[in-house]
Amino acid sequence: MAASVASSDGLSSIPRLLARNVRQYGDKPAYREKEYGIWQSWTWSEAAEEIEALALGFLDIGLEPGDYVAIIGRNRPHFYWTMVAAQMAGAVPVPVYQDSVAEEIAYVLDHCGARFAVVEDQEQVDKIIEIKDRLPALTDIIYVDKRGMRKYDHTHLTPYAEVQNIGRAAKGRHEAELKRRSDALGWDDTCVMLYTSGTTGRPKGVVLSNRNIIETSRASAEFDHLRRDESILAYLPMAWVGDFIFSVGQAYWCGFCVCCPENTTTMYENLHEIGPTYFFAPPRYFEERITVITIRMEDAGRLKRWLYTTAMAFAKRVGPQILDGKSVSGWDRFKYWLGDILVYGPVRSRAGMSHVRVAYTAGEAIGPEIFDFWRSLGINLKQLYGQTEASVFITQQPDNEVRADTVGVPSPGVELRIAESGEVFYRSPGVFVEYYKNPESTASTKDAEGWVATGDAGFIEEGTGHLRIIDRAKDVGKLKDGSLFAPKYVENKLKFYPNILEAVVHGADRNMCTAFINIDLTAVGNWAERNNIAYASYQELAGHKQVLDTIQSHIEEVNESLSTDPMLSGCQIHRFLVLHKELDADDGELTRTRKVRRNIISEKYGDLVNALYDGSPKISTETEVTYEDGRKGSIRATLEIRDARTFEVRPTTLEAAE
Repeated sequence: MAASVASSDGLSSIPRLLARNVRQYGDKPAYREKEYGIWQSWTWSEAAEEIEALALGFLDIGLEPGDYVAIIGRNRPHFYWTMVAAQMAGAVPVPVYQDSVAEEIAYVLDHCGARFAVVEDQEQVDKIIEIKDRLPALTDIIYVDKRGMRKYDHTHLTPYAEVQNIGRAAKGRHEAELKRRSDALGWDDTCVMLYTSGTTGRPKGVVLSNRNIIETSRASAEFDHLRRDESILAYLPMAWVGDFIFSVGQAYWCGFCVCCPENTTTMYENLHEIGPTYFFAPPRYFEERITVITIRMEDAGRLKRWLYTTAMAFAKRVGPQILDGKSVSGWDRFKYWLGDILVYGPVRSRAGMSHVRVAYTAGEAIGPEIFDFWRSLGINLKQLYGQTEASVFITQQPDNEVRADTVGVPSPGVELRIAESGEVFYRSPGVFVEYYKNPESTASTKDAEGWVATGDAGFIEEGTGHLRIIDRAKDVGKLKDGSLFAPKYVENKLKFYPNILEAVVHGADRNMCTAFINIDLTAVGNWAERNNIAYASYQELAGHKQVLDTIQSHIEEVNESLSTDPMLSGCQIHRFLVLHKELDADDGELTRTRKVRRNIISEKYGDLVNALYDGSPKISTETEVTYEDGRKGSIRATLEIRDARTFEVRPTTLEAAE
């Protein structure tokens, strides 16, 4: 029935939502972008004119219905306009991660058979030119930023603004055809194709229809009471489904404003300037901000540190209760109000979250300590559980039912079931159409009744209906003694510490758990400077005795915490090492969405894994690395391997009292 609501109103495509927004909110802001230090703004009417000009230009230079248009660049209104213009012309937009190397771009563009590539600047043009001979379908490259492009061969290169000018000049010739194509778009036509991050192999092209995107946007917006006057900061990769659903789907359904930062390095300042009301960030973002706050407090005077520590300890106890409308004494409310003036408010302001009504995190599990930290500040941070194949939303957390240990209840229109194996399955109006040119994977992921296998292990709580995710189904295993092995849970607890950027826990089918650690160079470097410790590189700092001592203390604190959980106590870490390099997407160790590729890491660092288990106190190794300019090199290191203290399983304080 829900599907018929939007379709009966004629809102069966993004271009139709655009037309409605022009009618209803024509003079309201649709996009903002900071450029050259100045915020520029476009109303819905102005944005529609920009989009139409580009769509007409596409028609004039030969874009046909069913063509694929690759989009590569940072978050800018121009690229969101490109997505909608391509749809109006009957084509399919295919956003690509802007930090992808040429080889990764070549795979995506060749796989989808892109005819047009709309890119940001010289860097992206150079990548396309490098691989163009391998892309027989590609005919035109359109670029936004002209800097450095004057001496290029423009046989197949066209400035973005020129395509728009061509469109404006050709409006009389193509206006009727553009309207015909746009009006022909239906509920089941393709809205966008997004490629998965490829944690286990080659990325797959996920085909999402107008029905998928619009119905999911409508239902999720209603769930959180999103309004036209919301504003968001669009800074996450446009190739990621989360950005598409927030910055296109929900933005067009609700008619709210999408704000684009000046560049990736000014994102935090721009967030502070915009003060969004609706915000999304992956767990790593919230981890990094805690690191920044912690460093600032360590550099502060003794009184300020005491005030912060005391206030945060109090906030952790009562902040989430106040946020959820639970009973709190008048005295505690007064103390929290005072703390809000002195500590919580300034921290929220510095984080750019003073006006946030709803904030979400997803992509991977967030550590409970990190989650509770932000909610204790009065920020309505929630977890959602989703996938590209679901058009993001599978579960959401209702207001006043937010917990760190669950991912909420099924989103409106979503059905859940748990297989005998413990794997979570779902179906909904947002379920993807297919994997492009991959019927085998489509059939193995989605059955004939529309149920999709998530690949995650979990269970639904009796009574509350909340879903709890344990870990990736393929990662959850057993130790040799039969106890549960859930690496991501342990890794998230470790990453709460500002000194730890990344952790990879090993242990499946082995007699104990061990870990690789990446230090956070910002946090640890700040500590080194305060203590007058000189270092020349990440590798040198990572091997420093005091750094290793600190990491060991963090691991032992996590082990003590795990010892109170009978189900996960076997995941205590017995041995660890600090890696000599940061895990890097360019080296294939992380996906472009910063997820760990466990199989690749286990294979690439097999000698280090073996050393963790054979009792070696040290290990010498050599590792191939990729530099920023694409050159390959290698680094050598001798790593110290340490034993960490483990603890006997003991009941929690509550269990002991009972």
